[in-house]
Amino acid sequence: MAAVTVRPAARSDIPAAARVLAAAFDDDPVMEWMWPEVSSRRAGLPRLFGTFIRHHHFPLGGVEMALAPDGSVAGATMWDPPGRWRQSALSQLRAMPGLVRAFGSRIMVGAEFAGAVEKAHPEEPHWYLSTIGTDPSARGAGHGKALLNSRLDRCDAERAPAYLESSKESNVPYYERFGFEVTGEIVIPNGGPTLWAMWRAPR
Repeated sequence: MAAVTVRPAARSDIPAAARVLAAAFDDDPVMEWMWPEVSSRRAGLPRLFGTFIRHHHFPLGGVEMALAPDGSVAGATMWDPPGRWRQSALSQLRAMPGLVRAFGSRIMVGAEFAGAVEKAHPEEPHWYLSTIGTDPSARGAGHGKALLNSRLDRCDAERAPAYLESSKESNVPYYERFGFEVTGEIVIPNGGPTLWAMWRAPR
């Protein structure tokens, strides 16, 4: 298997990163719950990820890209450094128009999900893996592994823990291979899906 190139995202990469993450999360239980209609979900997801990257994760230096052999974006991660996972009031204000465009009439569903996840979020300083995704056409080529190892190596160098929520139970064993352990379940109210909170101590 060829080595995967991982690099920090540039501002010009934001649309490509948003497209890749949208494709990766098209069948995600959380996204299917927030946008039950397929056409709305496929219109909303790139806007959602683009908004979060542009107004929160990118300014914090937390976006990395995995490149396919032809140089195209095959996968992406959105990380927040210790103590910075909460959006600032200014970031929330700047993101609001994009979120309204992404969610439309489903905006309160998105807010309900965000509130439940935030309530369960650990307070101990950590690197937060908000999102990781690989384009479906590129899966199995090691992009996800390279993306995870890139930032987890930094976590270990800094002696910092890491945290994520897995929206698919089937992905839990994958994260466990990188040292994450399930610490609890987050049940989204009003018939929402379950997420698995996972914590990784530095190695």
